[in-house]
Amino acid sequence: MWTRKIAGFAAIALLGSTLFGPSAVADQGHGLPLGPADLPESRDVQVLQPGVTLTTIIRGEADPALGWTVEIAVPRGADDPDPDAPPTAIADQAHAQTLADALSDSGFSPRVEEVTTPRVADYAGGTLGYRVRIAFEHDKATADAVLAQVKAAGYTASTVYTGWDGAGTDRGPWRVQVLTIDPKRFHGKLVGDFGPDIERRETTSSLAQAQGATAAVNAGFFVLDPASGAPGDPAGLGVYNGQLLSEATNGRPVFAFTDNGRHADVDRYRWVGTVRSGHEKLTLDGIDRVPGMIRNCGGTADDLPTNNPLHDTTCTDADEVVAFTPQYGASTPTGPGVEAVLDRHGTVTGVREPRGGALAAGERSVQATGKQADALRAMAAPGTRLTIDSHLVDERGHTARTPEMVVNGGPELVRNGRPHATPQADGMVRPGDPSFYYGWAAKRNPRTLAGVDGHGRILLATIDGRAVDSLGLSIPESAAVADALGMVNAINLDGGGSTTMVVDGQVINHPSDATGERPVGDAILVLP
Repeated sequence: MWTRKIAGFAAIALLGSTLFGPSAVADQGHGLPLGPADLPESRDVQVLQPGVTLTTIIRGEADPALGWTVEIAVPRGADDPDPDAPPTAIADQAHAQTLADALSDSGFSPRVEEVTTPRVADYAGGTLGYRVRIAFEHDKATADAVLAQVKAAGYTASTVYTGWDGAGTDRGPWRVQVLTIDPKRFHGKLVGDFGPDIERRETTSSLAQAQGATAAVNAGFFVLDPASGAPGDPAGLGVYNGQLLSEATNGRPVFAFTDNGRHADVDRYRWVGTVRSGHEKLTLDGIDRVPGMIRNCGGTADDLPTNNPLHDTTCTDADEVVAFTPQYGASTPTGPGVEAVLDRHGTVTGVREPRGGALAAGERSVQATGKQADALRAMAAPGTRLTIDSHLVDERGHTARTPEMVVNGGPELVRNGRPHATPQADGMVRPGDPSFYYGWAAKRNPRTLAGVDGHGRILLATIDGRAVDSLGLSIPESAAVADALGMVNAINLDGGGSTTMVVDGQVINHPSDATGERPVGDAILVLP
């Protein structure tokens, strides 16, 4: 492994042109667009294998203007249409002021702060709402002591670091790590990998170790809570070695690539699936997931509350038809309904009621629930042959060739060389719930980004966050950083506690979960 530390951009530009062709990580002479322009920035470049480099960027410095504060959740109030609605992080000014007045009466010294967010490609930004905070301390322990007093007075609150708010004046620091795969020099393989089966989660490091990967990053969103489906199931499109194993969150962006690293892009697909027997046809609702639960929504027209993408929401549909492949797991989901078990030729070998059970080698199945159970039962008698069709439709409405590898994500960050964040289209803007956008997109969090630059190189980046030594990025900042790194098309992958980068079997970033590295749904692996 070759490594050298470089401070200053003329040096790294020369290094890039000498060893790798054009600079693998663009800096445009100004460093990353984070904080004031005068911040220090260093870059360390390592060659991991031919055609694969790791660049570690440290920008900024400890900022004495940042510290810990106590943020109090704002009750909706008696005049809210839903009196049982829980407190929110931000609210309208009137509710925030009512809370501040109550805190003052309890002996505290609150402040009401307006929360604003920048305009992005499909969201106007502006004022999101107002938050209520108490105290400002340079050490967390002192802030936690204030928090205890606030909670003892009957309020819902938490301690937060002001550096996570996203102010452009913050001096950092930020820790950014970028894998660059140059197809002209890369002779390994680049794969999406979910582990032994779809339904279970694995850590990125264990996935990397199992395949002997040189490097890896976590990939798409996935089901985390058993109440929302099978933990580990991709919450969006998943294609692995050309096999379509998870349906699209219709219309949301994905990162598609070939295993030789020569082609990659950010695309948007819709998914269509059917099961047929003679002249009879049923429309599929999904692949390899628990029927009735559609994580991140974006499914069929009868899903509730919407068939549009809605992030971190589980839509429901009582009447579904879902196909299962051998990659799903040891057993298909159990529950009311009907399941037709098919051999490798598509012939029905058995019908299970209730649904659920093991699949033998080479077997597939189709499950139906609710009103669809009668329809499947009628067309799936033992000995009948069922034909399952599953394909993608591109943005122009044409049937698309299934890519070799696809991992889900969102929002889009860069399009055609310009920052182009699309949180509204991709379901991160919840109507009537500005607190979700505040916490998920406007505030800084750990992020994992993927994209392709103007030379066809694939860039996979992790940005640590939820820490004082790396602040993380907001979604607008993520778009700006992806652009500054040279990505001409880029997407946000799963972040937060999922953000992980592995090199030579070791986790090299700092995952933010208190328990350490988080098991995930899938990962992108760089193989020798």
